[in-house]
Amino acid sequence: MNPTHVLNHPVLGAAATEHRDIIVVAASAGGVAALCQLCRQLPTSLPAAVFVVLHIGAHDSQLPEILRNSGVLPAVHPQDGETVSHGHIYVAPPNRHMLLDGRHIRLTHGPKEHHTRPAADPLFRSAALSHGPRTIGVVLTGHLDDGTAGMQAIKACGGVTVVQNPQDAEAPNMPTSVLENVSIDHCVHLGQLGATLVALTAQNLPLQQRAQPPRQLILEHQASLQEGQIMDSLTILGHPSTMVCPECTGTLWEINDSRPPRYRCHTGHAYSLLSLAYQQEAVVEASLWGAVRALQDRENLLRKMAELALNEGLPSQASHQTAEADKANEKARLLKQLVEQGLAQGDEDSRADHASATGSPTTAAEPAGAQDSSAAALR
Repeated sequence: MNPTHVLNHPVLGAAATEHRDIIVVAASAGGVAALCQLCRQLPTSLPAAVFVVLHIGAHDSQLPEILRNSGVLPAVHPQDGETVSHGHIYVAPPNRHMLLDGRHIRLTHGPKEHHTRPAADPLFRSAALSHGPRTIGVVLTGHLDDGTAGMQAIKACGGVTVVQNPQDAEAPNMPTSVLENVSIDHCVHLGQLGATLVALTAQNLPLQQRAQPPRQLILEHQASLQEGQIMDSLTILGHPSTMVCPECTGTLWEINDSRPPRYRCHTGHAYSLLSLAYQQEAVVEASLWGAVRALQDRENLLRKMAELALNEGLPSQASHQTAEADKANEKARLLKQLVEQGLAQGDEDSRADHASATGSPTTAAEPAGAQDSSAAALR
C-alpha cells in the first residue's frame, strides 16, 4: 500500500464535487447492541460505505447476519481485495485487520494492536490515508482506548470525527478517551447517530488537490504493515523505552509527542499506555498461575519420592521429602490466595470505574472486549 499515492486518487467515481462517503466505526464491550441500534437508523439510500471493527479476536462471528437483520443495509465479512460499494456494511472478520487501500479492502494477519486483531486504529489510519476528508470516524462503546490514535489520524487528514456520548455508552472508556485526546466534531447520543451520519454524507466537499498527510502517520502505517526499513521508521517515530513488548519481548519504542502515550515494537505490535498496562497485568497473572502450577508439581514429585524412600526402608529420607512437600503445598496455597485476592480486587475496581464513569451502579465487570457476544445476541 502506498498511502501518498492512494490519497490523491478519487475512490468511488470522479466529479466536480465529492462528499464524505467512507464511514469507519469502532466498538468493543457493549458494541453489538450499539451497532444494531445504529444499523436501524441507516437508510437504503446511504451514499457511503460503512466499515465496522468489533473486538472479537479470533472468535467466530455472526455479526454481519445480526446487522443485516437489524437494518436495511447488506452487511458482510468482505473478501481480501473486494471493491468498496456505497450502501454496504463491511465487518472486519475474526483475527484479521481490515484496511482500506483506495477502492479496495485489504484483510491482513498483521501484528495485533492493543493486543487485539481486528483493531480499530489500523482501519482508521488506512481510511485517513486513502480517503482524507471523505472519511468519517465513529467510536462507540468499549473499554480501554482503541480508536483514539485512529481518530487523531482522521483529523490530521481532514476527516470528520464523531463519538458516542459516554453517558449512554455501556462501556464509556473508548469514547471518553477520544473526547479527552482529540478535537471532536460531534458528540452525540446513540439514538441521534444515524441522522448525524446521514447529514454528514450529504454535505458536498470541493474537489481539490489534498495536502499530503503527516510524514509520521505514513511511517507509522508502513511500520504496522511491516513495510520499508522498520528500524529507520521507528527511529524517526520515537525513541526506545525501558519496556518490552508483552507479546514478542522486543524493545518498545515510545512514539514521540503521542497523547495518550503510545508504543510500538519492531515486529509491529502497538499499544497505548492503557492497553500496555492491561496486557502486562495479564502477563503477570499468567506468570503467577504458572508459579502455582510449578509448586504443585514440585509437591507431587516430592511426595512420590517420599513414598519410594519409605518403600526402600529409608524413613528419615522419606520424612525430609514429606516435609519439603508440605512446604511446597503451603507456598502454593499462599500464592494462589494472593492471586485470587488480586483478581477479586481487580473486579471490584472495574465495577467502581464503570459506576464512576456512568453515574450508575453495576453488578459485574465487563470483559476487556466484545469477545464476540454476537452469537448470544442471535439467541
